[in-house]
Amino acid sequence: MPKSDNPPLPGALRLFSAAVIVVLIVGAGLFFAPTLVKPRWPWPVTPFSARFLGGFYTAEMAVMAALLFWNRWSPGRLVLVMAFIFTVIVSAASFINLGYFNFERKAAWLWFLVYLASAAVSGLFLWRARARPSAKGVALTPAWRGYMSAETVILGLY
Repeated sequence: MPKSDNPPLPGALRLFSAAVIVVLIVGAGLFFAPTLVKPRWPWPVTPFSARFLGGFYTAEMAVMAALLFWNRWSPGRLVLVMAFIFTVIVSAASFINLGYFNFERKAAWLWFLVYLASAAVSGLFLWRARARPSAKGVALTPAWRGYMSAETVILGLY
């Protein structure tokens, strides 16, 4: 990946990403240690739901770790867009389902704080970098383009 047109991520964004990873570790606990994390979760979760949610958090943790590792705007932009969309949707779903939250516990308040702050911070960084051009990527060979097109059709039909 050329670096001249693909600057490093701002330090504040890297700090935010590290904080998100800490939160995601707690979420990943639903997958790896559900009996430990379930009692502390903001709403009651079934065993399947705990593992399902934990799988999402574990995958997001890997993506955020990659963002910190590569520290370049080109992959960072994609991760930020995904994080922004995800946190906005989760926040909206949380507001729609307020009845499931027990606001006598700190976990419910922390849930909303973390998700609303994440949406705001990722949205802010995307907005501030909206005029930045995309980095020049590597052109795919015709064979790879054909494979990707076939994969798109297969997954689309699935």
